[in-house]
Amino acid sequence: MKIKSSLYLLFLCVFISTVTLAQENKSSETVQWLKFEDAVESNTKNPKKIFIDMYTNWCGWCKKMDATTFTDPAVASYLNKHFYSVKLNAETKDSIFFKDKYFQYKPEYKSNEMAAIMMNGKMSYPTSVYLDGESNLIGPVPGYLTAEQFLPILKYFAEDFYKTTNWEDYMNSQSK
Repeated sequence: MKIKSSLYLLFLCVFISTVTLAQENKSSETVQWLKFEDAVESNTKNPKKIFIDMYTNWCGWCKKMDATTFTDPAVASYLNKHFYSVKLNAETKDSIFFKDKYFQYKPEYKSNEMAAIMMNGKMSYPTSVYLDGESNLIGPVPGYLTAEQFLPILKYFAEDFYKTTNWEDYMNSQSK
């Protein structure tokens, strides 16, 4: 009877250790966020696309995306592999230096002028902004996105499908 109890206890300990380790591995990868200027500088040395999470401090959907989408291990892994990732407060009063120009906060936009330009003047939050390997604007994607919605969008831009395929055709090809 002691052997059965000992084996049971040993099995239980191994099982708990395995589950704990799996959970740690699952949640261990996080998005490697950079400052905007650091992402642009890294992009000149080792070209990669840039992903910008355009947010505001008061945006509830931005906070939800931080807590759910950006903590998803598949999202974090994909972002880290294919993009330099940036969190940029669209309402920052700090100057942003980009492409030999300083961008300032503009009260008439209620945001930094760079955010207004990158979001094509459509100031909704959160908005995902994509830059190519030369730090040129590809385009913005407004709105809260779940991990399941976000991953195909990341792939569309990271793997250059946007250059040859419109979004609808791309999504149709992914569902086959």
